Amino acid sequence: MTKMPVLFVGHGSPMNAIEDNIYTRTWQDIAEEIPKPEVIVSVSAHWFTRGTKIMNEAEPKTIYDMYGFPDELYEIVYNSPGSPEFAERARQLISRVSVFDNSWGIDHGTWSVLVHMYPKRDIPVFQISVDANAPAADHYEIGRALKSLREKGALILGSGNITHNLRLVSWNMKNQGFDWAMEFDDFIGQNIYDNNHQNILRYRELSKAANLAVPTTDHFFPLLYPLGASDAEDKITVFNKSGELGSLTMTGYLWE
Repeated sequence: MTKMPVLFVGHGSPMNAIEDNIYTRTWQDIAEEIPKPEVIVSVSAHWFTRGTKIMNEAEPKTIYDMYGFPDELYEIVYNSPGSPEFAERARQLISRVSVFDNSWGIDHGTWSVLVHMYPKRDIPVFQISVDANAPAADHYEIGRALKSLREKGALILGSGNITHNLRLVSWNMKNQGFDWAMEFDDFIGQNIYDNNHQNILRYRELSKAANLAVPTTDHFFPLLYPLGASDAEDKITVFNKSGELGSLTMTGYLWE
């Protein structure tokens, strides 16, 4: 079986689910270029929990975890099957305590991307939550633990934003980022290309821009799962490298 790549996507606004833009077209292109997964293991910024939770439903529901958007967005149903089998494999691989939890579902951090990448909804999907109380190194180690699933046909997907500060959004800065937003994005990118993952885990002490770029960890920590699941010999591709509304970056990475 072909070893699957790992992927981090800057998902940005939920509106990307129903828009045709440079970001969404790139997501479509990636899906056409990489092998078709047997299953997708998604770590979304929007399942932010106490402890590590794993979804193991056979038919996970679609979650609309956003408010005030057009009706068209809430009409999307991403009714892909789940994968209880791969969910069990993931639970066995993760060394820290994790539990099955089906109180959530496939949220917009996942489906706003997959609706473009895999619109047929024919690939099993399940989510693993982001433990709000765990340090950066723990999230990275979960990614390392899941690495072997790449050999089983699993696409490990992290969905968030490297820079994400909604309090400082500037609505007139379309496709632009503040200097500090791009500085932090560049800091992460340089260390990804250098395979210096420890610097990424120490982002708060090593980047002056980190406190503005990552005021909360929900959107940043999903990066650490594909980062941990990557190999030093993987080819690294950056895509959608762009600021958005000043205080977000849409940058994504593919390791293959």
